[in-house]
Amino acid sequence: MTISVGDTIPDATLSYFDNEDKLQQVSIHSLVAGKKAVIFGVPGAFTPTCSMSHVPGFIEKAAELKGKGVDEIICISVNDPFVVKAWRKTYSNNEFVLFLADGSAKFTSAMGMELDLTEKGLGIRSNRYAILVDNLVVKVANVEEGGAFNVSSAEDMIKALES
Repeated sequence: MTISVGDTIPDATLSYFDNEDKLQQVSIHSLVAGKKAVIFGVPGAFTPTCSMSHVPGFIEKAAELKGKGVDEIICISVNDPFVVKAWRKTYSNNEFVLFLADGSAKFTSAMGMELDLTEKGLGIRSNRYAILVDNLVVKVANVEEGGAFNVSSAEDMIKALES
């Protein structure tokens, strides 16, 4: 079942490399409990729509999102942390978006966001989405159909925060 407005996000341990290039593991709950957060999921690092549109939009609009009360902006990809680290480093202008690896898709599965791309040689990935969470509870859930990119942009989140 796909997560929806009013649901509490599941907890899971995700990975990232810190500023000292050390591999860290973190509970998603520990990152967003008591905070307002935008969490957006992408099908994969280095894929065209993710790399050229989805992620850059959140990087470009991060200060505006922060100005509207968002404490954390988190990108989650079903890739290993080494791939996610390399991908994150391609965005030299990124100040606020935290890139997290969901290597085994445990968080993605618990959210009901699995996208099976096995026939395309990509395995299990994440559906594209953006959610607004306030103290672990989903307030806005913008989930894309298939490979679309119509409702989960940073601009869509800003509109939701303004309504």
